[in-house]
Order: sequence, then C-alpha cells, then structure tokens
Amino acid sequence: MSARRIFARPARFAAIAPYVWMLLFFLVPFGFVLKISLSQTAIAQPPYEPVFDLTAGWTAIRAAFAALSIDNFRLIASDDLYVFAYLRSLTVAVTATVLLLVIGYPIAYGMARLPKRWQSVAMVLVIVPFWTSFLIRIYAWINILQHDGLLNRILLALHLVSQPVVWLSTDTAMYIGIVYSYLPFMILPLYATLAKMEPALEEAASDLGAPPWQVFWLVTFPLSLPGVGAGVLLCLIPIVGEFVIPDLLAGSNSLMIGQTLWLEFFTNKDWPVASSAAIVLLVVLLLPLLLYERLQRRQLEER
Repeated sequence: MSARRIFARPARFAAIAPYVWMLLFFLVPFGFVLKISLSQTAIAQPPYEPVFDLTAGWTAIRAAFAALSIDNFRLIASDDLYVFAYLRSLTVAVTATVLLLVIGYPIAYGMARLPKRWQSVAMVLVIVPFWTSFLIRIYAWINILQHDGLLNRILLALHLVSQPVVWLSTDTAMYIGIVYSYLPFMILPLYATLAKMEPALEEAASDLGAPPWQVFWLVTFPLSLPGVGAGVLLCLIPIVGEFVIPDLLAGSNSLMIGQTLWLEFFTNKDWPVASSAAIVLLVVLLLPLLLYERLQRRQLEER
C-alpha cells in the first residue's frame, strides 16, 4: 500500500466525521421533534399521539401518518402569546448583540494591539469566566444585583443614589447577565480576525493622509467584518433561545421563547405545541446563518 493511500484513508474519515455528527446529533433528534410537532396532545406517557409502533404492522403506521396535522403550527401563528414571545426574544437578542459588539470590539482591538507576550495573558483573562459554572455565575449576579447587594452598596457609598435601586426582575438585570455571559463569544472571533490584520495597511492609510477615524472605518472595520459576523452569530443565535438568564434575572411580565418552551414541555405537558414552537424557532435561527453564508460566498467571489 502506497504512502498516499495510507494518509488518504484518515483524511476521508475526518471528512465524513462532521456529517456523521450532524446526522446523529441533529437530524435524528430533529426528526423526532418534527414528528411530535405534527402529533396531537394526549393524556398518556409520552403525552402525545400518534406513536409509531413498528410491531403493529403497516396498517397502524399508515394510520399514524394519517393522523399527523399542522394544527399546532396554526395555533402558534394565531396565538399572541407565542408571537410576542418570538418578537421579544428577537428584540432582546438583537439589542444584546449590539451591546456586545459595542463593548467587545474595543476590547478585541486593544488585545490585538498588545505586545505578543501580553496577548496570551489577555486571552486567558477573557476565558477565565468559563472556568466557573454558568449557573453559579448567574447566581452570583443575583447576589450582586439584589436590594442590599454589592452594586447598590457601591452606588450608595459613592452617593450616586439616595436609596437602593431595584435591579432584579428587570430587563436591565437580564441584559447585564446576557452581556456578561456572552462577551467572550464576541471577543474571541473579533480578536482572531484583528490579530491577523496587517498593520502595514493602517500605516499606509495614515501615510496617505487619512485621519485615525477614517483609517478605522475604511480599513480596519471592513477587514474585520468576518470576525464581526462570526461573533454576531455566536451571540445572537443562543441568546434568542436563552432560558436561564431571563428566568433568573428578568421579570415574568413577558416571557421569551425559551421560557415559553419550558412551560409548554414541563408545566403544561403539551409536547406537540412545544415541539412546533421549537421547529419554528429553528427555522427563524437558520435565516441569519443562510444570510451569513451568502455574504461569505459573495466576498469570496469578489476576491
């Protein structure tokens, strides 16, 4: 056997592995969720029908397929509860992503301009929060934002407020928790893009008479757009379906879609409706991915 064949076989396996992963951990679970979304609620275990029983023969299987319907999707489209949950989730995700970009871009830019020996230190400092459990960090923010928490104590000590501010169970607390939790996901792709940028390009623009702000907007920012897109997707998509942070830090006046799914699955035991809502959420989240892929393809074609 030639050396080329010996090294080609592992390469084939490595190329097939992502497809196997997607099949086992995405398409197969998606198929189960899609089947449940087309079923009807039942007081049973599991709480839906029809259930495919392969031992019952083709007649039962055909009857199960005939019982599938899109009534759950009609309910989601007509019920204001789900529509408002989707709109609130998208609004919160877009607002939080903009905040993350505004905060994360200067941090990533500063990291990329540090001396090489300090860049690794800055990288570790960004990653350090991941060493602690996500749930513990959110509970820590509850202690910080509570009525007699650290934040109110500091504000009172600095005489910035005359009485403790109500932070918990507000959208402000939710945005603080989201920005804190997802900031590394914005910084890391931005830093990876900015660190690879040639400083000579900015120097050339400056030598040609461009002021610093023009150098940034005409040279630095356009070249960092791949990192911006990656950071936006890494933050926007999981924030839309976020459950823990809104449930612990935000109020219960208006629910996000993640909280709505939790209530339908575990409180109402309405798995078909919850599965339908999850399918719609997945379709909504695929749109920015397809848009990002198209933009990337267009940039490659222009090059």
